[in-house]
Amino acid sequence: MAPKILIIDDDPAIRTSLKLLLKRENYTVLSATNPSEALTQLSHLDSGLILMDMNYSRATSGKEGLALLEKIRRQNPEIPIILMTAWASIQLAVEGMKLGASDFISKPWNNEQLLKTIATNLTLTEKHREVDSGNTREELDRRYNFEKIIGNSPQLLKVLSTVGRVSQTDASVLILGESGTGKELIAEAIHVNSLRQNKPFVKVNLGGIPSSLFETEMFGHKKGAFTDAKSDRVGRFEMADNGTIFLDEIGDLPLNNQVKLLRVLQEGSFEKIGAVATQTVNVRLISATNRDLKQMVEKGHFREDLFYRINLITITLPPLRERREDIPLLVQHFINNLKMLYKRPELFVKKEALSWLKSLSWTGNIRELKNLVERVVLMARNDTLTIGDFRNQMQTMPRKTGDAPLPPVGSMTLEDMEKSMIIKALKFHGNNISKVAGTLGLSRAALYRRLEKYNLTDEAAI
Repeated sequence: MAPKILIIDDDPAIRTSLKLLLKRENYTVLSATNPSEALTQLSHLDSGLILMDMNYSRATSGKEGLALLEKIRRQNPEIPIILMTAWASIQLAVEGMKLGASDFISKPWNNEQLLKTIATNLTLTEKHREVDSGNTREELDRRYNFEKIIGNSPQLLKVLSTVGRVSQTDASVLILGESGTGKELIAEAIHVNSLRQNKPFVKVNLGGIPSSLFETEMFGHKKGAFTDAKSDRVGRFEMADNGTIFLDEIGDLPLNNQVKLLRVLQEGSFEKIGAVATQTVNVRLISATNRDLKQMVEKGHFREDLFYRINLITITLPPLRERREDIPLLVQHFINNLKMLYKRPELFVKKEALSWLKSLSWTGNIRELKNLVERVVLMARNDTLTIGDFRNQMQTMPRKTGDAPLPPVGSMTLEDMEKSMIIKALKFHGNNISKVAGTLGLSRAALYRRLEKYNLTDEAAI
């Protein structure tokens, strides 16, 4: 049976346009011109989707739409609701999202974008109703491709179940988690298991793009658009057309560029710098950050409308200390890779060493564990690795400020402590920027900014 879609809008032209579009896609269409009719029609809508305007009179405050939304949610808590509002009133749509709307589009809409949004929300609702046939790692591996993700812990299996369900939709996904928890691997897994798996997967580290180059990097430019534009440049969104774009460290994006990103996500189109024509793109968005975006929204550091646009689905990765049973599996995985890399087929980690590793806090998560295992392999004299081998290398690794006792009150600021740890890491790693960044849990770009801030560029020899 074709999915039912209820259109709620007082404008007959909009209702007619939407009916024609949706019937061509084999949807069964119902319509209502006001809140009273909408609630009557809702009784005929046991499943499907609602597409609703926010105003039904001369007033443009959206209060009628918000009131109707609350009534619909009380009557049917699960049905997806997509709000329609003008670009200038997106804040109104955000208020609707807080009250339980699933998504929003701006008027005038792009037909392709609208149909994609409808299909995504219908599929997500259907996937939500599905009951997993099993949540063991073996069952998940039969259904999905998770070969790069190591672990059997209940916390990880819960994440992988969600990844599997949402991967074949076009839903925007926000991946949250501490630094080093494997957010990029989860993003890749979503893409590999999606219908776009044979299309581009474009990774963008937003923390590494200077604010002044954001538009050039993301949207591209035409030859001659500015002094140094000696040839055409293809932007990341164009590279990702029909595929997936992964925006890592999205919490580092400055406010002035957040609105530029929101527009392309909302409208599916952009203009290259120096171009007259508008380009359209069809991309699936995955974002990631280790920052608290809700707190950033409250403080005015992250746009609320962008926050709701990027997190139709949120996946939170557990830190390694909450999935300790996966540590031996991860260690063995790293060891197997290092056997081939360093041509040491007899490498072996003693059981007592694995138990000891499980007892540690791992503030740097999987990245810290991987670095430690490789250091031990490089430094150990024997192929059988013991607790002593790991303990020796743990003692020589730079300690995070949280692991050390606090200095006397007033003797050192947080900036002093940060500078001190960067200096120690630079000395330990012989000024190797990649290793210093990895040890401190920073991106290279974030480390460069701190080196400039503390006048350490000479020490780093960059």
